[in-house]
Amino acid sequence: MSGNLIEVLMSGMAKNPGVLEAMARQIGAQPAQTENALGSILPILLGGLSKNTASPQGAAALNSALEKDHDGGLLQDVMGFLGNASQGPGAGILKHVLGGRRANVEQAVGQGAGLQSGQVGQLLEMVAPLLMGSLGKQKREQGLDAGGLASLLSQSAQQVQQKEPKTMGLVGKLLDRDGDGRINDDLASMGMQLLGGLFKRR
Repeated sequence: MSGNLIEVLMSGMAKNPGVLEAMARQIGAQPAQTENALGSILPILLGGLSKNTASPQGAAALNSALEKDHDGGLLQDVMGFLGNASQGPGAGILKHVLGGRRANVEQAVGQGAGLQSGQVGQLLEMVAPLLMGSLGKQKREQGLDAGGLASLLSQSAQQVQQKEPKTMGLVGKLLDRDGDGRINDDLASMGMQLLGGLFKRR
């Protein structure tokens, strides 16, 4: 399947009319703010998954999780999932992908997109299962094992970095940082550049 994992997921979401608006309604925000936040959230989650699967143990854990719980089926009814996202697996996925960095991510993305941390948290819990579903779908369609998943995630991260050289560097800083370094303004500009208007109506 061509394109990096983010492009594949976003293209699929864009084919479902009203997805962006539904997300915005769920978190009580404007569609433009929501789209901006998504442009930061997706590479952050991709970076977290890629980082976690850099070790054989992490790749095996992800492979097992996909086989057990994420076959991509929810992508068949994205709107239905969004209507009940708070009851979904988002919080558990984020615990594994972001660990103790979730609060940092919510704060940085929120400040960059003009949202409250709680709104970003809701959006994260919507997007994480969709990304896992997209990854599970590719695992099934391409017959990927743990090593194949790690390679797919690494290649996707590299493709994002080639398209927007600053993006994955900023993601790395956010996922690794312990201090109060400010990258919020950079995240805001990164978000819109990365998405490239995929949700815009033609």
